[in-house]
Amino acid sequence: MTFVLGLTGSIGMGKSATAALFRRLGVPVHDADAAVHALYRGRAAPLIEKAFPGTSVDGIVDRSRLGAAVFDDPARMKALEAIVHPLVREEEEAFMHRISPLAPVAVLDIPLLFETGGEARCDAVLVVTAPAAVQRERVLARPGMTPEKLDAILTKQMPDSEKRAKAHFLVDTGRGFPSAQAQVEAILACLANRPGRLARTL
Repeated sequence: MTFVLGLTGSIGMGKSATAALFRRLGVPVHDADAAVHALYRGRAAPLIEKAFPGTSVDGIVDRSRLGAAVFDDPARMKALEAIVHPLVREEEEAFMHRISPLAPVAVLDIPLLFETGGEARCDAVLVVTAPAAVQRERVLARPGMTPEKLDAILTKQMPDSEKRAKAHFLVDTGRGFPSAQAQVEAILACLANRPGRLARTL
């Protein structure tokens, strides 16, 4: 049976780069963000346009317009999540059906894993982390990002300290990505010898 490893981490921690390391090592990864992007160009688009008129262009959800429509409005955000989350879950289930039981380990890359209760679907959780100063430097280097925008994003995410406390495994990308790869390899070696759902050991 495939061991399901949840992968999560706050913005700027290096989660996507860590997911890429797993892929490079032959581990199948389901990217929830990529699934959302595809849904915005596909079957979620008409549902979102119906709920939030004017947020689509030529049948494709415009992320900027949608963001403006739901920003700082918890009720509208919940309405959007009620549309998108079940569809992403269907994509995840289809992914697991395709790869299981062929793969000994599969990774579910979910940015809001803990915030949405996704850890219940995982045998263990890996949290990608980095020092706060490194996180801010990375995020503020992104085009269009400001300290105010970053702070607004962070208030909507579970603090890194809480995520780390809930994790079975950590990957610290603040040490550089060669070190991160070594950490990923060590985690896979550990999982090869410890089948089944893990109790939190950190």
